[in-house]
Amino acid sequence: MLHPLSAPNYADRIGFAHLTRKAFEGVDLHPLRDQLLARIAEGTAQAGEGLDLSLIAQLLGEKEAGLVIQTEVLAFHQLFRTPSTAPKPGLRVLALAADIDMGGNTPIEFLLEGSDIELLTLYVIKGSGLPETLPDHDVAIVVASDSEECREALTVIEQAAPRWPRPLLNRPDLIGNLDRDKLYRLLADVPGLDIPATVHATRAQLLDLSQGRIVCGDITEELHFPMIARPRGSHAGVGLAKLDDAAALAAYLVERQEQDFFVARFVDYASPDGLYRKYRLAMVDGKPYACHMAIADRWDIWYLNAYMAFSEEKRAEEAVFMLDFDRAFAARHRHALDEMSRRVGLDYFIVDCAENQSGELLVFEADNTAVVHNMDSPVVFPYKPPQMRKIFAAFTAMLSRHAKARDEAGEGSAA
Repeated sequence: MLHPLSAPNYADRIGFAHLTRKAFEGVDLHPLRDQLLARIAEGTAQAGEGLDLSLIAQLLGEKEAGLVIQTEVLAFHQLFRTPSTAPKPGLRVLALAADIDMGGNTPIEFLLEGSDIELLTLYVIKGSGLPETLPDHDVAIVVASDSEECREALTVIEQAAPRWPRPLLNRPDLIGNLDRDKLYRLLADVPGLDIPATVHATRAQLLDLSQGRIVCGDITEELHFPMIARPRGSHAGVGLAKLDDAAALAAYLVERQEQDFFVARFVDYASPDGLYRKYRLAMVDGKPYACHMAIADRWDIWYLNAYMAFSEEKRAEEAVFMLDFDRAFAARHRHALDEMSRRVGLDYFIVDCAENQSGELLVFEADNTAVVHNMDSPVVFPYKPPQMRKIFAAFTAMLSRHAKARDEAGEGSAA
C-alpha cells in the first residue's frame, strides 16, 4: 500500500556519471577507493560512499567485489541523491533501480547533465519491495532493465504502478518488450523494418544441430546457416559469434559452457564499399535522435572496435550522419521508427540498428540501459557535444512535460 509522499531520507553520492567520466578520462581511481575503504574500516562511511565504492570497484574491473559491497549497502539504505548543479532544483526525478551491476540500470545521470534536475534513485530490493512512504518527487521513471536479475524489482513496481502518486515513465510492464526473443515478435510485421527472429535454443538442441540430428528449421522456421549465436543473458558482444556451418557450431559449443543461447539468422548488412555501418539511436518521447555511427570492416561492430577516433574519414561521415539525421536517415525510416516506438511503448529507449541491403531498417536490439554520454573528446569529435546536448534537452523536456501535465490536471492524477 503506497502512502502519501514524504520528505526524502536520502544519502548523497558522487554518482555514476561523475565516476565513469573520471575513469573514461584515465583518472586513477585507486586513491579514492583506498580513502573510502579507510572510512569503512573506521566505521565513518556514509551509505552514499559505500555505493560509490561499489561503482569504483566495478570500474576497476572488480565486478564481483563491487556487487557484494552494493548489496551490503542496499540492505540498510535504498535511497540516494545525485544533487543538481543548480542552486535550486527545477524538478525532482525519482529513478526506480534494481540491485544489479553498473550496466543494468539506465545511466540516467548522463542524460541529466547540465540540467537543474535533482535525481533521487530508489533501489527496489528483493524481499524489501517499495517503502510504505515514497520520497516526494515530481516525476518517476523506471531505470531497471529487462534482464533476469531485475524481474522481481519490475514486478514490485508494476504492482504499485496503478496507484503511483506521480507520473511514472518507462512503465515496468513495457520494459519486458525489449527481451531479444520478444522484440522480434513485436516488430516482425512492421513495413520497412527487418528484425531477424531471435529464439532461445538449449545446448542440447544446438548439439543435435551440430551433429545433424536436427535441422535449423526444427529450432525456428527462418533459421539457417550462417547464423548468429550468443549466450542467453550476455551483453556487449560476450560470446557473440557468426557460425557458418555445423562444424563451426560444434567448435563454438566446445568453447562455451552455457546451457542456454539465443540464435538468429545472419544478415549481411555490408554497404556497397564493403564496410559495415551500425547506428545507435535514442528514442525520446517517440522521436529518434542520432547517438553514434560506427563504421568498420567487420559485421560484429560496436563503437569501441570501430576505432572511430583513429579515422578522420570515418568521423567526417559520422558528423554528416548526425547533421543530416532528421532529413536523411530518420526521414527514410520515419514510418518504421514511428511504428516501432508505438509498439514498444516506452518513453525512452535505445535502438542499435543498420540498413540492410534492401534499404530497410535492420534492428539488432533495443534496450533502456545503453549509455548515452557526452564524454568523447570535443577536439577529436567536435560534432558530438551539440548532438548529445540535443538528446539531453529532449529527455529533460520529456520529464518536465509529464510533470507539468500532472500539475495542470490536478494533484491526484498522473500524466
